[in-house]
Amino acid sequence: MTMERLKSYPSYRPSGVEWLEDVPERWEIRRIRSVADMRVSNVDKHTKENEWPVRLCNYVDVYKNARITDAMPFMNATASWNEIERFRLEPGDVLITKDSEAWDDIGIPSLVVESAHDLLAGYHLALLRPSNEVLGAYLALTFRSRVVAYQFHVKANGVTRYGLTHAGIRSVQIPLPPLSEQRAIVRYLDYVDRRIRRYVAVKRKLIALLEEERRAIITQVVTRGLDPIVRLKPSGVEWLGDVSEHWEVRRAKFFYRVTDERSATGEEALMSVSHITGVTLRKNTVTMFRSESNIGYKICRPGDIVINTMWAYMAALGVARQSGLVSPSYGVYRPIRDERLNPDYVDFILRTEAYRANYAARSTGITHSRLRLYAESFLDIPLLCPPKAEQDAIIEYVDKAINGIDAAITRARRQVELVEEYRTRLISDVVTGKLDVREVAAQLLEDADDHEPIGQGDPQQNGLAETIHYAEEEPAIAEEVSI
Repeated sequence: MTMERLKSYPSYRPSGVEWLEDVPERWEIRRIRSVADMRVSNVDKHTKENEWPVRLCNYVDVYKNARITDAMPFMNATASWNEIERFRLEPGDVLITKDSEAWDDIGIPSLVVESAHDLLAGYHLALLRPSNEVLGAYLALTFRSRVVAYQFHVKANGVTRYGLTHAGIRSVQIPLPPLSEQRAIVRYLDYVDRRIRRYVAVKRKLIALLEEERRAIITQVVTRGLDPIVRLKPSGVEWLGDVSEHWEVRRAKFFYRVTDERSATGEEALMSVSHITGVTLRKNTVTMFRSESNIGYKICRPGDIVINTMWAYMAALGVARQSGLVSPSYGVYRPIRDERLNPDYVDFILRTEAYRANYAARSTGITHSRLRLYAESFLDIPLLCPPKAEQDAIIEYVDKAINGIDAAITRARRQVELVEEYRTRLISDVVTGKLDVREVAAQLLEDADDHEPIGQGDPQQNGLAETIHYAEEEPAIAEEVSI
């Protein structure tokens, strides 16, 4: 059932709220303080003597999960008896993120569907316990709608870190239909959400398998060349193994040097460095806050290697194709001998699994999250150097071999984006009363358990060919979103 097939309500009235326009006749507009009890947790992650052992549902648990269940892996901590009584989770509670480094990560909701006597809300979260006028599931859905999320965003205070005040949360307004209509809305949107999540799971599995095939193709030719019967020799580097007999192996410092060119104006294009896409132009996004000045950011030039020092162990690096700005904390390495290396070849080889593992081994830090790959360590890494003409031939072969794979990955990612945009738009239109789902919800059959397997030919258990077939056969969702 698509939005195009749903009807509007028979009659509307002015909501009295500019951003909401009209609402169905029997609906109210209420502030959160009138429909839910709010508690902001102060339970930290420490273990203290003379306190009771508990499990904490923390920020990341809420941010990454639309539903909280007892089976999830939670952090162990301790709390006082008063904290346990006040912040213990109950089914139907709604948790929202209260503080974040990004304004659009404020107010992310998660519905508590299962709990336990030792499961508490952790720090940086607000716990909302609905009154008998509102269903927790409906309340969580309103927070996922654009009109309510927008209120959280504009009420967030801060410059480099944003947060919601108690008064700010309580003053947020939500559309409130009668309980019977809330149940119908929850029923219908849960039904759609299950179908969308199954569809997205198939597509993401397909993407993962395509990326695996892509990596295998690249790794084979950039580390061994195009000749399957070429004579090999020991590389002299254990983790590189044997290489083509006529290839060189030289330290990175032979080809690159550290550069620290800074921007005087901050007006150059801002670049992003990712373990997925390498060094690319950062997408322009619309925000409600002005960005900080980029004066003093590092400048990268075409052919430079740029490394996100903090995430190098995940291969968050690559070769720049254009000039731009990167974070002052990133490493930028400029070619010394341009004629010896094809930049595309370097980009491919630096992001193979063998090199990725070596970055992790060379990174230093107290904990995994604090690992850093510093210049002296990177420049000491051995690089494979085939003859330049062979590098060019390798790149030409790879481009042709992965062209179809890249197109399939791009298409699948776009399909996921579209269906998730559809879900967001549908939630907003339903919880604001633009669409009437009562009749449709009444006709829905009881769905199986939310954790049911995806079905016959489950792509979680299959290879690429089976997953492609299953993705193509996935019914209706793509058609409904006009993908």
